[in-house]
Amino acid sequence: MRLDRPIGILLLLWPTLIALWLATNGNPSLHIVLIFCSGVIVMRSAGCVINDYADYNLDAHVNRTKNRPLASKQITPKSALSLFIALLIIAFVIALQLNLNTIVLAIIAVFLATIYPFMKRITGYPQLVLGIAFAWSIPMAYMQVTGKLTQETWIVFASVVAWVIAYDTQYAMADKSDDLKIGIKSTAISFGNYDKFMIGALQLLCLMGFFYVGIVKNFNYIFYLMLGFASILIIYQQWLIKDRLPERCMAAFINNNYFGVVIFLGIVCG
Repeated sequence: MRLDRPIGILLLLWPTLIALWLATNGNPSLHIVLIFCSGVIVMRSAGCVINDYADYNLDAHVNRTKNRPLASKQITPKSALSLFIALLIIAFVIALQLNLNTIVLAIIAVFLATIYPFMKRITGYPQLVLGIAFAWSIPMAYMQVTGKLTQETWIVFASVVAWVIAYDTQYAMADKSDDLKIGIKSTAISFGNYDKFMIGALQLLCLMGFFYVGIVKNFNYIFYLMLGFASILIIYQQWLIKDRLPERCMAAFINNNYFGVVIFLGIVCG
């Protein structure tokens, strides 16, 4: 479940909170925030479990992942599947507190989380599936709060998808040499020598999307200052990945937590 390494939970949490604040015009109820935060923790944990289940034979051949519980045979695949099912049951109980349309979207979220690990064997762009999965809390939040999915919903959704593809490409850059050996596909491989350019372009699209939302919402100058700070973080990440060194690519990936914090605070203060 990787609860000892909460970066994945945080990267899923910021888009969720952003959507809740935008959908409610800055005034979400504590009850809804707690429901969605609980869902983030449970579904991210379930995603980690099914990912490790799908990759346990491959993880054993990658230095960074060879000591994971399944890869190192500390637990059995059957135990992992049991845990995955248990987490889905918990997630379903949480989702029952939402309206019917949002529950339907939650079922789609489970499907996306389940298929993502297997996309790394099928397509050279599995990060796109991950982006959709990580951004799916956005239409869920809007549907729960407003009862509809507007143009604003999909602009925020597309912005977050672009952001997720960018940072998970950074993550994949750290594993690129191992992935090439064992046959795992990723955007880090598919983008080739254009990987840094594509990451920057996707991050720019993300910023442009939020800039547009800021105009529509008539946010104040603080929001735009925070967007400027987020731009500086993007430049810093480009500096980190300039030589494609695995440890620096991983540092760039982790830095995206601060990017999410900055965008969220900009919306809260805007």
